[in-house]
Amino acid sequence: MTQLNDQELSILIAQQAGQLLLKLRDSYGDPATWDKEKATSLRKQGDRLAHEHLAAALAEHRPTDALLSEEGADNDDRLSATRLWIVDPLDGTWEYGQGRADFAVHVALWEPELKKLSACTVDLPAQGVCRAMSDAVADEPAFPTDRPVRVVASRNRPPVFLGPALEILGKTMAAAGITQHGCELIDVGSVGAKVNELVSGRAELYVHESGFYEWDVAAPYGVARHYGFIPSHVDGAEIEFNHTPPWVPSLMVSHPLIVDMARDALAEASRG
Repeated sequence: MTQLNDQELSILIAQQAGQLLLKLRDSYGDPATWDKEKATSLRKQGDRLAHEHLAAALAEHRPTDALLSEEGADNDDRLSATRLWIVDPLDGTWEYGQGRADFAVHVALWEPELKKLSACTVDLPAQGVCRAMSDAVADEPAFPTDRPVRVVASRNRPPVFLGPALEILGKTMAAAGITQHGCELIDVGSVGAKVNELVSGRAELYVHESGFYEWDVAAPYGVARHYGFIPSHVDGAEIEFNHTPPWVPSLMVSHPLIVDMARDALAEASRG
């Protein structure tokens, strides 16, 4: 095989893992026939299959790099690594086991000395969509003028103050002459699928305040930034990676036009 650069490798192995996940799920037949035991078995097998593929591919093509994977055994060796691949073999495991399309494979490269994400890929195999940092993008994402600002959040763990915050944000945008349509929540599964809603022009804001892991965040973070969105902690601080434990307390990804308004609205709502 011709030597691949980091981004080419990231795309290739993410898409390969995605196709393996689709083939495995298809082998289980019609999702309407699955009981809880069968769906659980599929989720576990999918997690392991995709992890094993990604780990083997990176061991072959980047044998000196470190790996942090949701399904792999963690160790402190990665803390001194100069290159760390952060992967989520199956982001949106629950959705995958429901037969839904909003699950993803995440692959990202973190360079600790540069404090830099690169080679980020979010593959959405059931949607036939792959987002990567090598994609050609417009100078700035479009902003809607004929509909509400759409906000994605966890369906199971939405931010406590999100409802009041969106009311505040809607009023602030109206006063600024940005839009009179307010905000609406939309239901999307994995982190990668949520960020894809933003970069596809179907949503403008993503908020998560209850914390999750670096493998959930890294690839979508890099892709969102590449597409012109502003990813950060909810308070605006930059997110860095390769911590012990690999925990990210919060995430906000926003269209640049409303990023400051969104942060202010969340802060005001949290104060009650």
